[in-house]
Amino acid sequence: MSSELILGIDLGTTNSAVGAVEFGFPILLADAEGKRITPSAVWFGSSPGPAAEGESTGNIEVGRKALRRRSADPGRVITSVKRLMGRRHGEETEFCVPMERAADGSGGVRVLGRSPEEVSAEILKELKRIAEMRLERPATKAVITVPAYFNDAQRAATKRAGELAGLEVVRILSEPTAAALAYGLDKLAEKSRVAVYDLGGGTFDLSILEMQDGVFQVLATRGDTRLGGDDIDLALARHVAATAGIDFEALPAAARIRLIEEAERVKCALSERESESFRAPFYDGSSSLETLVDRAALEQILRPLIARSLTCCRQALADANASTEDLDAVVLVGGSTRIPAVRQAVATLFGREPDLSQHPDEAVALGATIQAGVLGGSLRKMVLLDVTPLSLGIETFGGLMNVLIPRNTTIPCKAGEMFTNAAAGQASMRVRVLQGEREMARDNWELGNFEVPFDPAPKGQARVGVQFRIDENGILEVLARDVKTGQDTIVEIRNSAVDVDDAAVEQMVGESVDHAFEDMAERIFTEARMKAEELLPAVDQALLAAADLVTPAQRQEIESAATAVRTALADGQPNPLKAAVQRLDQATETLAAALVERAMEEAMLKRL
Repeated sequence: MSSELILGIDLGTTNSAVGAVEFGFPILLADAEGKRITPSAVWFGSSPGPAAEGESTGNIEVGRKALRRRSADPGRVITSVKRLMGRRHGEETEFCVPMERAADGSGGVRVLGRSPEEVSAEILKELKRIAEMRLERPATKAVITVPAYFNDAQRAATKRAGELAGLEVVRILSEPTAAALAYGLDKLAEKSRVAVYDLGGGTFDLSILEMQDGVFQVLATRGDTRLGGDDIDLALARHVAATAGIDFEALPAAARIRLIEEAERVKCALSERESESFRAPFYDGSSSLETLVDRAALEQILRPLIARSLTCCRQALADANASTEDLDAVVLVGGSTRIPAVRQAVATLFGREPDLSQHPDEAVALGATIQAGVLGGSLRKMVLLDVTPLSLGIETFGGLMNVLIPRNTTIPCKAGEMFTNAAAGQASMRVRVLQGEREMARDNWELGNFEVPFDPAPKGQARVGVQFRIDENGILEVLARDVKTGQDTIVEIRNSAVDVDDAAVEQMVGESVDHAFEDMAERIFTEARMKAEELLPAVDQALLAAADLVTPAQRQEIESAATAVRTALADGQPNPLKAAVQRLDQATETLAAALVERAMEEAMLKRL
């Protein structure tokens, strides 16, 4: 069977891995030290100036070599760069090195004079180098994983990092979906529904997937882009410092890093033992810190972090319209799922012992490798159906959110709708692309906006078709077509300014539930108000022009209904206004029909 080489890459916040299908088997590739896991760390040595895009100047080291330099040269070692991917300056307030605003006016962020994509590209170059060393042939294509809750800009930034590393990114794959692919490799003939609980170094995802005869469909996904092992390490380091009377935030960067590194070691040790000594000799050059930390203390620190993950689990179950009894397995992946408290919390919530068959650090990379093998033709065909995590739509007249692609729609997908001009003489239409679950446009996130020109026309006469298309990588393309001229305006939403950190995502979905009644009430009132404002002048004009076409009783009912509409408008109550508009609509049916009949008669007489 002919096939091409496509790498499977897990580009993680803390660690990364690369794999390929060889002789029909997906395998992860080890570096020269025999290790399959590469730390996602990059050290940039001093250089005359910042690198040109896609190039490097000065010395660069990646992985374990970079981490070894962190204590001595913390200001030049970048870790967890994944948290900056696709983000704008100011959205992240804490990072391992100082952040700067990009000088190109894009609003992006730069670290050590480089964009997050350029830093990530160095990690990808190292993974590419490892693969080519082990496979002894060039590698130019890859499948790269991202958290399920990465938005369009973050996915596009990941793809761009791959391109800067000399890789054609043939698919951007959600991490929990990749883990499910790894889990389902030997279960392709069965129908099963599984939840994938993925708690890694920097992000958390919970996805519910259904697998049957090689078809993998994501039913629902929830996540938290600021919840992972890094947050646990930082919380533990702060706790130990506070217990010892040390102001953690006031410490030099190198001292903070030393405490965080020790916190990570203690955290890992407490997964195996009930207590562990926290030792940081001369952490700031002169002072030393040593104290005993027990598992109970760590679990106390973990409690709010685990609670955040369980909230996502409950929300995903609700989105999938499923209960815990409907699941055949709960699969744990991500290094942080080694923590006993995490495993116990998952077991309690789902009412079953979690499936530990997948290697916590390697499952995502293995799944990416399987998908790469399918795309390259070296593995049997499997169909992968992902979903949109949030609804996508545009703003319509009145400030309403008009959803084109609902949340949890299977991708790739496309959807469209026809729109008209809201005012006479209007010469263009501004298309605001929105993402979110609220009824009013102002309460959702704007992904981008653009102007669609057309010939001025009477109200409702200009027609513009808007189509959304999401490709297999989850990247959105918006097409707007002037129906009269056939001219298309096409925008690929790649650099959106959407804040989708953990708090924002949880707030968006939570507020859509908390404000459901008032949101719907406002939508009803707005729609009724727009119809009333259109109907009332038309009724007044019709009564003046054709009073002879209605009986006194009909005229009285129309005027009474119109008064009721004006009163309801002034009161600002949605349901009374909607009812009043419907009454006026019904009251004017006879008049409207008579006007149409008269107009037809007049037209026939003119012909004669």
